[in-house]
Amino acid sequence: MSLIDCQELISKVNSALPACGMTRVIAIDGPAGSGKTTLSYALESNLDNFIVQTIHMDALYQGWDDALTPTLTRTLENQILKPISLGKRAEYRLFDWFEMKPGSTVSFEPPEFLILEGVGSAQAITRKYANFLLWIDVAAELGLQRVLDRDGAEIEAQMRKWQLLEIDFFERDKTRECATQRIDGNLY
Repeated sequence: MSLIDCQELISKVNSALPACGMTRVIAIDGPAGSGKTTLSYALESNLDNFIVQTIHMDALYQGWDDALTPTLTRTLENQILKPISLGKRAEYRLFDWFEMKPGSTVSFEPPEFLILEGVGSAQAITRKYANFLLWIDVAAELGLQRVLDRDGAEIEAQMRKWQLLEIDFFERDKTRECATQRIDGNLY
């Protein structure tokens, strides 16, 4: 997504009434390796005149086996979205992937913009709070290769399992179908 596209998206979201208290929420979802994090950084850098909080879903997952489960849904709603919608602080625990256990706590006041980025960020519970739901498509093998290039070939077996989990999750949740905008991540 180019700078002009980011500016256009920001203009659209900024012209909408906040959907989560006084916060405008952008969720960026799609398969692993599609470019969600890259897009979130581009959006955040174009929102430098605003108070922005970005939450990466892998910080909320409780390891590989408890990532796309009701635990994530509860965390999104009860610890982040609902408090923000009520003008209260959000607070959640990061997952420490090196120690494979909950890590430090993050706490923040409601921002002007909240960017939720990662697999599961645009799930059904998020939709009632979000202004904009972005879906980034990518071919499975290209997405896998990008992840392995970024995170190392030693996670290939786990990533292949993950790809099956995310396909199932997206189909049950209808995430792609509910997106307000779709982006071709094969072109990044």
